[in-house]
Amino acid sequence: MGYPNSGTLFKNDKKTTDKHPDLNGSAEVNGVKFYVSAWLKEGKNSGKKFYSLSFKEAEQKEEDRSQVVPEKENDKTDDMPW
Repeated sequence: MGYPNSGTLFKNDKKTTDKHPDLNGSAEVNGVKFYVSAWLKEGKNSGKKFYSLSFKEAEQKEEDRSQVVPEKENDKTDDMPW
């Protein structure tokens, strides 16, 4: 990672559905590392484009993955590339 309280986003070359983020990356805020996902959206009334962001603590994600059991064998609930 770079500087404190900063991060980077990259184009998601593995995007195969609209649910996958357009951009993904990481950031560090107050010493806490986060995974960042961004979706390019358009305002319903204004028509203006904007990014919707999602943040997930890096350590939290690893803990969550060890406790998640998919309902079906082909259930892909976590398509994030990291």
